[in-house]
Amino acid sequence: MEDGGKRQRRWVVLGAVLAGAVLISGIALWATDSSPFKDRYCWGAWEQDSGPRFLGDDALGKSGSERVTAESGTPGSGGKTATCTLTVSSSVPDDDSTQPITFQDRVTLSYGPVPEAPDKRRDWIDRYFSGSASALPGGLDGLVASDRAMLILPEACDVAGRASAVTLWAESWGDGHLGKRAMPLTIGSLPDVSTMLLDAADVGMRKAGCAPEKPLRTSVPMVRLAERDDSAGNPLCRIPGVTFTWGKDMRYQQQVGVVGDRLQTCSVVWKQRGSPDEPAAQFVMAGSPRTAAVFAGLPEGSGQGLVRRDCDGRNTVFYAHIGPGLGDGGGEKDRQVFERFTDAVGKRVGCGPMKGTEGAAR
Repeated sequence: MEDGGKRQRRWVVLGAVLAGAVLISGIALWATDSSPFKDRYCWGAWEQDSGPRFLGDDALGKSGSERVTAESGTPGSGGKTATCTLTVSSSVPDDDSTQPITFQDRVTLSYGPVPEAPDKRRDWIDRYFSGSASALPGGLDGLVASDRAMLILPEACDVAGRASAVTLWAESWGDGHLGKRAMPLTIGSLPDVSTMLLDAADVGMRKAGCAPEKPLRTSVPMVRLAERDDSAGNPLCRIPGVTFTWGKDMRYQQQVGVVGDRLQTCSVVWKQRGSPDEPAAQFVMAGSPRTAAVFAGLPEGSGQGLVRRDCDGRNTVFYAHIGPGLGDGGGEKDRQVFERFTDAVGKRVGCGPMKGTEGAAR
C-alpha cells in the first residue's frame, strides 16, 4: 500500500495538471473570442459575432473602430419605452482635409408601447410599416428590412390599452470636410435581422413579465417580399385609382411592400442625397387583430385617413398618411385618394360596402 505522503503528492500533481488545462483552454477561448468571453449587448439579448454583420468583426474593419452600447431604462419598467443603442465609431484619413472622416453607425433597439400622441404614432407607423420591409413568416405580426424591423407583441404586453412592440432602427453618418452626411446602413441579412428582433423580444418580454410559455420563433424561412424602390408613378404602387401630381423635379420614390390578404403596405419617400429619406405618404391595410391594434385610439374617418371595415369576417383597418408636400394637408384631395385606396384594396380582400367613412374623429 502506498503511504499518505505519496497519495498527497499525487493529488497535488493531478490538481496542478487540471488547473493548467483549465487555464490553457481559457486562453484558447479568449484568443479565438469564443464564449464565455464574448460581449453581450442590450439587456443580454445579443452576443458579439453571433451572425448579423453589425455584431461581427466586419463592422469593426475601419481604423480605430470600437463598439459601445448604452441602455436607457429596462423593458416593462413603469410601462415606459426602454431603449438600447449599439454604436460603432471609426475614422479614415480625408485626402482633402487634415482632419479624418469620422463615421458613426447606430442600431437602436426599443421595447415599449406604441406612441400615444396621434402625430407621433403616425410617424412610428410610417417608419416601421415601410414598403421596404417584408412580413415576418409563421403568423408573427411584424416586418423586417435590412435597416429596420418591428414586432407587435401579444396582448398580455399591452400598456394602458396600447399595443407594445419591439423595434430595430439603423442609421449611419459620415462627418468630414463636406459636412455631416447620412448613409445607408445594413444591419444584416433578413434572417439575421429577424433573429435579432425575436431574441430582443424574448428578453424584453421576460423582463417585463409578459412572456408566453414558448419563445416567439418561426421555422419558416425569412424571404424578401418587398420590391425594390423605383420612381413613383400612377397608379401609386399599382393600386387602382390612387394617383398624384408628381411635378417636374421628380425625387419621389415608391416602395411596394407586402401585398397579402391581411397586410398591404405602400410607401412614398422623398430622396435627397446626403440626408435621410423623408416620408411623403404611407398606405396600410391591416387585417390581423394584433396589427390592427396598433391603430387603436387614432382619430377615425375618411378625412382622418383611417377607417375600419368588415372584410370576410375580419376587423380590417385602412390607413393613409399623406404629407403636406404631396397632398393638400388633409383636405378634399387627400380624402378622395384615401377612399380610392380603401375601395381598391377592399375589393381585393373581400370587404363589404364602406359605411360611415365620414364619421367624426373619436
